[in-house]
Amino acid sequence: MIELRDVYKIYGEGLESEVRALDGVSLDIEKGEFVAVVGQSGSGKSTMMNVLGCLDIPTRGTYRLDGVDVRELSDKELSRIRNKQIGFIFQQYNLIQNLTVLENVELPLIYQGIDPIDRRELAIQALTRVGLADRAQHKPTQMSGGQQQRVAIARAISTHPPIIMADEPTGALDSRTGHEVLGFLQQLNKEGSTVILITHDNGIAATARRIVRIADGKIIEDHPQEVNWY
Repeated sequence: MIELRDVYKIYGEGLESEVRALDGVSLDIEKGEFVAVVGQSGSGKSTMMNVLGCLDIPTRGTYRLDGVDVRELSDKELSRIRNKQIGFIFQQYNLIQNLTVLENVELPLIYQGIDPIDRRELAIQALTRVGLADRAQHKPTQMSGGQQQRVAIARAISTHPPIIMADEPTGALDSRTGHEVLGFLQQLNKEGSTVILITHDNGIAATARRIVRIADGKIIEDHPQEVNWY
């Protein structure tokens, strides 16, 4: 599903202050995998997510998503991929505070042009999956951090994307709620979603089926592992 070949992401290329956020990275991720990309601050893991999520394009090298070379796509085509093929979950939830929970979950469906009746039904289905259908008319400010992250998960899965990308999804949560979020990601993976988890925490990374460790923009470790699922 995902193929990176000798990928570089360079800021200030050719300058004395040049930064190689990704430095010759090659990586394959198969459909249905649960992969944790783990590294400390400044390691390149966030840049990796931005490239994998088509939020940014490589400076050099090749990124193929389902066989398509991402660097050859227009901004409109990249936007379509982000909307239809990838569900994003972020540490700070990225919910719009003046919209209801239901309206937040409906947003990616609006961008897809789905009619109001169908998108409302899909949004309710997604909220039901995360146990928040009864909070559909609440605002994010009326909810706990864990509930807001579940709303963000509902928004990510409302379009049924084949890939889920979670960037430090438990970083703003307490331990118990964080474990619930990780368990939900594992359930999505069991149901066939490809899950890519970005984290600095080795304990969080250990919940994935495969760990890719990154440092100084390079992959320094890549191995599968056995885990006890929730």
